[in-house]
Amino acid sequence: MPALTSDTSTIADYETATSFLGEWGRFQQRVFFFLCLSFIPNGLTALSAVFLVDTPAHRCLLPAHLNLSAAWRNSSIPLEEDASRGGASVPSRCSRYKLEHLLNYSDRGLLPGVDVNLSTVPTEGCLDGWEFDHSVYTSTVVTEWNLVCDESWKNPFTSSVYFGGVLAGSFVSGQLSDRFGRKIVMFGTIGLQVVTTLIQIFSSNWIMFLVLYFLLGVEQISNYLVAFVLGTEILGSWARTLFSTAGASVFFAVGYMLLPLLAFFMRDWRQLQVGFMLAGCLSLPLFWFIPESPRWLLSQGRIEEAEVIIQNAAKINNIEPPAVIFRPLKTGGKTEETKAHNIFDLLRSPNIRWLSVTMWLVWNTMTISYYALSLNTTNLHGNPFFNCFLSAVVELPAYGLSWLMFRWCSRRLSLCSLLFAGGLFIFIIQLVPAHLFFLAITFEMMGKFFVSTVFAILYAYTAELYPTVLRTTAVGACSTASRIGTLFAPYFIYLRTYSVSLLYILVGSLTTLTGLLSLLLPESFGMPLPDTISQMQSFPGCCQKRPYALTNTKEEENTAEEKSPAKRSVVTQN
Repeated sequence: MPALTSDTSTIADYETATSFLGEWGRFQQRVFFFLCLSFIPNGLTALSAVFLVDTPAHRCLLPAHLNLSAAWRNSSIPLEEDASRGGASVPSRCSRYKLEHLLNYSDRGLLPGVDVNLSTVPTEGCLDGWEFDHSVYTSTVVTEWNLVCDESWKNPFTSSVYFGGVLAGSFVSGQLSDRFGRKIVMFGTIGLQVVTTLIQIFSSNWIMFLVLYFLLGVEQISNYLVAFVLGTEILGSWARTLFSTAGASVFFAVGYMLLPLLAFFMRDWRQLQVGFMLAGCLSLPLFWFIPESPRWLLSQGRIEEAEVIIQNAAKINNIEPPAVIFRPLKTGGKTEETKAHNIFDLLRSPNIRWLSVTMWLVWNTMTISYYALSLNTTNLHGNPFFNCFLSAVVELPAYGLSWLMFRWCSRRLSLCSLLFAGGLFIFIIQLVPAHLFFLAITFEMMGKFFVSTVFAILYAYTAELYPTVLRTTAVGACSTASRIGTLFAPYFIYLRTYSVSLLYILVGSLTTLTGLLSLLLPESFGMPLPDTISQMQSFPGCCQKRPYALTNTKEEENTAEEKSPAKRSVVTQN
């Protein structure tokens, strides 16, 4: 549904009109803190597949009543090369020696490897099921429904379905919040997430779990994106920078850090889901402390409601507000036709089209790198809970760096340098000898550090480039584009079954090349937050810079486009 902007509500300079509130009063502090708290459950659930869908060690199950000698029972599983362990010989996970042959040899008193050459014994699949190692997990989705061997494709597919829900949520959440409001969409999806998690606990089969997991992906990303945009629109310039880089990301990382701690004490996947549900319940009371976005209310022509919020904010900050805060723009005492915007405006003109396509490519690679490295933690050497916790901890200094760079550094140079450095560290992991696993983990965490820094900067950078009338739609579209790549992130991990190096070669190369591509993006450092499409920065090499002119109606925007150098050049060519 398109969002509407009204000429009776659009203010020439929102931040000037609300500057009397100050930058960091009690109102801004309260909004900042409560919005950040809402990101903690997102950190818990966003990477829940790390433990929910992890595959513990397993082997073919031998029936307990089988009359086999101890020697043949211990030798019932053939050895095979494991590509994920450098070609080392390990017991097969999906085959066993044929039981009738083993019974025959056992009854005759023959010994394996002494009287019988095991290479001559025929094999068969796991006809009686699997025996899973329960030293790490009591139960996972994989052990619950035997998603191994011939069914192993269901493992990465389960994670991809969740990210498919994230993709769908990214697509619809921006348009819904632009149409119905930031606050109602944010808390509506939090409530739905709690209900969906509760139902998922009682999943009776894999298909039921899969459908509910898709819905959780839709709801999780929706409340995250809308809460992020809500904070960028309510807070002033200084607080907005802190919130959109370090603030939101650090609290997300706190939730991510709680994930392995929760999983350590709740080794059963259903119990872990109960923890996720309770975390979501704790976010619901924030509804009474977080206001709607005044910017969005103004874009809908609801001036009185926006003024009430700002007046309450002034009261909280112990400031006397002016009698009239927002002065509507009118032409000849008549209201002109409203200008409608929707997701197709992201591709309407060459300037915004090239910007959007480039941003989608950068977002795509960034999320592939981030999720591939995050999901890979259980495959690293050592304890999976500690490795996941370490992967979360490295994000804290990364988000601190993102705030410093976003505060004082060029956006384009920041993205380029961070992506290039992260890609380089990821690429050289495959060159580390297998016995130096601590060095390999160090390089992987360094790559995760740089990619996480990009993750925080890119959200804030995108919000800076796009105007209020399209901000959540644009951020949602970028997130949607990135989730197309995220759908394949679990399959990057699946490549380890063929070669461990493939994961690092592909992810490292993509990240490095995208760092160079980011140099094409416009610079927004020090620029005011745009409210309309005509105020957006120009894409380098596509259009000349247009004047910073406010447009609120179709007539005004069309006039601004006709006057722009880019538009005139197109008309001349035609």
